[in-house]
Amino acid sequence: MQSNNSINVNGCSVCAKGKENYTTFNPVHRPYSEYYQYDYRHTNNALFSCIDTSLERCRSRRDEWMKTQK
Repeated sequence: MQSNNSINVNGCSVCAKGKENYTTFNPVHRPYSEYYQYDYRHTNNALFSCIDTSLERCRSRRDEWMKTQK
């Protein structure tokens, strides 16, 4: 999913198993900074979700989390 699209429906992630979704946003307290809201649904159906300053950082955090999953 590309930027400026919701990755949630009614507050729930719409991420499919084995896929990632992300969008960018500019928080009110830092209007000139861009952040990524990132979701990844593992094939075991566990959801990883984070917010960070780059897609690469989100994916790095996901990769660390993946090491804890079965």
